[in-house]
Amino acid sequence: MDPARANALQAALGQSQLFETGDILPPFFHQLYFWTPEPPARLGRDGHPAVGQGVIPDMGLPRRMWAAGRLAFHAELKAGLQSERITECEKSVIKEGRSGPLGFVSLRHEIRQAGRLCVTEWQDLVYRADPSTTAPPLAPPTARVDEEEARLIRFDPTLLFRYSALTFNGHRIHYDVTYAKETEGYDGLVVHGPLLAHLMMQMATVSLGPLGGFSFRATAPLMDFETAILCRSGHDLWVRGPDGRQCMIAAAQPL
Repeated sequence: MDPARANALQAALGQSQLFETGDILPPFFHQLYFWTPEPPARLGRDGHPAVGQGVIPDMGLPRRMWAAGRLAFHAELKAGLQSERITECEKSVIKEGRSGPLGFVSLRHEIRQAGRLCVTEWQDLVYRADPSTTAPPLAPPTARVDEEEARLIRFDPTLLFRYSALTFNGHRIHYDVTYAKETEGYDGLVVHGPLLAHLMMQMATVSLGPLGGFSFRATAPLMDFETAILCRSGHDLWVRGPDGRQCMIAAAQPL
């Protein structure tokens, strides 16, 4: 886990703390590692590795989103040490949703250093059909307004591009605005769900102390041009969009 990569993320986020070999990495920094580079011939139209050639099956649904995640922190990960991640597909199923068929894929990742299990992560992906030009858009949920702590968070195409590069996330909705609008039907570039989760974990750690677990779920997309509010009340966290919509909810489990 090269500390230079962690320091690059700190720079992208405008944060001053730097890491050296042996330093403890904060929660979710493992997202910067364990890349799966594929040649162009093995990529899907969205820039991700094509489904059906690894642990994720091809269910015939082209649009991908990271819907939810859950983490258990067993031991601290340290910068500069050799690490390994083992990934397993626990479940894949197609269900009928309000907007059409939905493919659900659940992955489990186990991350170890020196043979010791440090993090278990469950990742829930959703695959959907292309957007309908006739169906009315689904109304997003309304976010809570009873927060004890809140701060503004802003994004731009540069930050989204740098986060995509640091996590080797080729999904074009985060950097190709023409694709995001014309193919996937978004209003602009989409802020990464893991980036929002990363910021919520930072807030939870500062306010509540070291984490033993964390879970989050995306409920509405946030665009690169929008200013949102990161909120916390007790162990609950959420992201409120500029129109009051709920973009993500989370729950922290302190040690």
